[in-house]
Amino acid sequence: MDGTQQAELRSRAVPIRSRGKLVRRALFVAALAAIIAVALYVYFSGVGIVSTDDAFTDGQPIAMAPQISGKIVTFNVTDNLFVHKGDLLLVIDPRSYVAAVNQAKASLASAEAALASAEQSLAIAKVSYPAQLAQAKAAQEAAAANLFQAAQNEKRQLNLPAGVVTSIQNQDNAVAAANAARAALAQAKASVAAADDVAQQIAAAEAVVAERTAAVTQAQAALAEAEVNLSYTRVAAPSSGWITDRGVSLGSYVQPGQTMFSIVKPDVWITANFKETDLHYIRPGQNVTISVDAYPDLHLTGRVDSIQKGSGSVFTPFPAENATGNFVKIVQRVPVKIQITGGLPADHPLPLGLSVEPVVHVR
Repeated sequence: MDGTQQAELRSRAVPIRSRGKLVRRALFVAALAAIIAVALYVYFSGVGIVSTDDAFTDGQPIAMAPQISGKIVTFNVTDNLFVHKGDLLLVIDPRSYVAAVNQAKASLASAEAALASAEQSLAIAKVSYPAQLAQAKAAQEAAAANLFQAAQNEKRQLNLPAGVVTSIQNQDNAVAAANAARAALAQAKASVAAADDVAQQIAAAEAVVAERTAAVTQAQAALAEAEVNLSYTRVAAPSSGWITDRGVSLGSYVQPGQTMFSIVKPDVWITANFKETDLHYIRPGQNVTISVDAYPDLHLTGRVDSIQKGSGSVFTPFPAENATGNFVKIVQRVPVKIQITGGLPADHPLPLGLSVEPVVHVR
């Protein structure tokens, strides 16, 4: 091969190497552009959202506790059973409470009979006491008239000469009659004085009626309490929901205040503990997308309902006292209530306490 041919071959190889460099440069630029595009997408897609993994499903479980003591004789509850409002859940042995109702009814009947007797006595007193006073006054007037007549006769007899116009016996009889009339008048006055206290006698009868009325009221209250306690032997569902955390069964002896089981209502929401630095962007009414750790295929939607007026640490039994000793600033978390608005099937209830991850769309 002569020099001319070698020069021609070298001239042809130079464009091939140049094209390889151009291709490599183009690939590098394309890769760089792709990386920049992905970075920009990630950056801008994160703008306008706030999320947290410190969130869980929340609700309002109703703790069912008896208001009376006794043994469970009927039990219609099983674990995780769905009950409707008003369903009979259990019955506590009612026999002693039925007896208490009967006893209270008997006490009420006795009190009502005593009241009726006292009212009748009061009615009689209002008539008899004024009549007795009038009768005593009339007797006093009659005694006074008899005394006047006896005194006049005594005066006449004593003014007559004894043994001439009248006899000594007649004078003695006149004096005795006058004295008897004086005694009768005194007795009549005493009777009037005794019968003159009509108001107090009627007031005493009225006091007895008031006492009997109070006894009736007390007996009625005792009967009402006994009937309420009897009604407590039948425990019905206060709301629809699922039976959870059952701790009693048929034959168990229960006491007032003892938690027998809980009813989890269908109304479920999300409690998300956002950092205090995120609250600047969160407002009630903003849309939320929610993912549930237990159900990866379940995609829920919701909206911000409200923001708790205080961080979680404030409502602990022993809140931190930052005004004492050394202080270390810790980012606080504030509970945010999120209502579920869609994506939850009716036959797919969410248990309480499940971990979720809400994403709040702040724009």
